[in-house]
Amino acid sequence: MSGDAKQLKGLPEAVGAYTIWGFMPLFFKQLQAISPVEIVAHRVMWSVVLIVIILAVSRRLSEFTTALADPRTRRFMLASTTLIAGNWLIYIWAITNGHILAGSLGYYINPLLNVALGVVFFGERMNRTQMFALVLASAGVLVLASESLASIWISLTLAGSFGLYGMVRKMAPVGSLPGLACETTLLLPVAAGYAVWAALYDPTPGFGYSPYTDIMLIAGGAVTTIPLLLFASAARKMPLSTLGFIQFIGPTIQFVLGVFVYDEPFTRAHAICFGLIWLAVGVFCVDGIKRSRAARAAVA
Repeated sequence: MSGDAKQLKGLPEAVGAYTIWGFMPLFFKQLQAISPVEIVAHRVMWSVVLIVIILAVSRRLSEFTTALADPRTRRFMLASTTLIAGNWLIYIWAITNGHILAGSLGYYINPLLNVALGVVFFGERMNRTQMFALVLASAGVLVLASESLASIWISLTLAGSFGLYGMVRKMAPVGSLPGLACETTLLLPVAAGYAVWAALYDPTPGFGYSPYTDIMLIAGGAVTTIPLLLFASAARKMPLSTLGFIQFIGPTIQFVLGVFVYDEPFTRAHAICFGLIWLAVGVFCVDGIKRSRAARAAVA
């Protein structure tokens, strides 16, 4: 198989995953009358149901039970499930409270933060181009923070929690699908407990409020699981450098939705911040292309 063919293998799954993630604000905006905590609770509960079915059909339930029974794996999964639950909660809260742009910015920052985490925790080396990209991104964040402290914490928390989540999952001795099953299963008691409490005592709309609300909350399991499965498939088939470029589809779609569909305020500080972030992303991508070509040339 040629180098170009290898680059394209897994492309439909990668584009599908990041496109779904990009349009996710459209889904969660339909649930903005519901508590973000209850949305996350149902997201966890129905994800468990779907993932267990997938594992059973693919005859991989033993991978899940073995991982869950291992104390070391469980410790990693407890850390990752805490991080991803916090990420989901803040992300849904941001969408339902008119901060889609802040969420978009967080996921633009995330891959740049991953480079820094690799340096700090895995001893990876950062070249001058990557350092320049991080400086540009940091400058953009500082500009926005100077005028918009009320929302910059959303971007930084989303980037930080997802970056740390990815780092923990990289270290965890478990595959992507069994790992996701472990995470959601560990969250299940808390999620189910809150869902029951909300159904009994929370006067705000929630599960049981209307058939449409119930369908949307149940569908949250599929909205959570399907892009993760597509991403896992793409990650196995294509170079991570290529996947790294495709991941910017998600925050770009979110940015367009925030500005042009939901009319979120786009100030001069936002313009400067996103301009610097986009420049940093461009520098980051160009550097990735050069290093990918150099690696292929060395192998050849």
